[in-house]
Amino acid sequence: MKTFKDLEFEPRQWGDGIGAHIELGGFVLSVQAGESIYSTPRENLTTADEYSAFEIAVWEAEGEQKWVTRDFIETNDDVAGWVTREEIDRVMFLLQTFKSE
Repeated sequence: MKTFKDLEFEPRQWGDGIGAHIELGGFVLSVQAGESIYSTPRENLTTADEYSAFEIAVWEAEGEQKWVTRDFIETNDDVAGWVTREEIDRVMFLLQTFKSE
């Protein structure tokens, strides 16, 4: 089972901070942190260890690539802000064990 520790963060391609993407169970999980991102702190740092919370988003890996973040974490948007490592681990578990009806 993949967890937060398996994410490989790199400088964000657009803008500030760092980010990681991983495909799990037919979905893509995006985990981001930086000055203009819903993270703690909201600063441009260089490693994930320097952050205590992150912004995440989930979308379908195939087809329409529809946003499905709300199906895996409580949020009113396509992204969820200030998400802890523990919450990200829970989302990653859900993505890996998701069974469509």
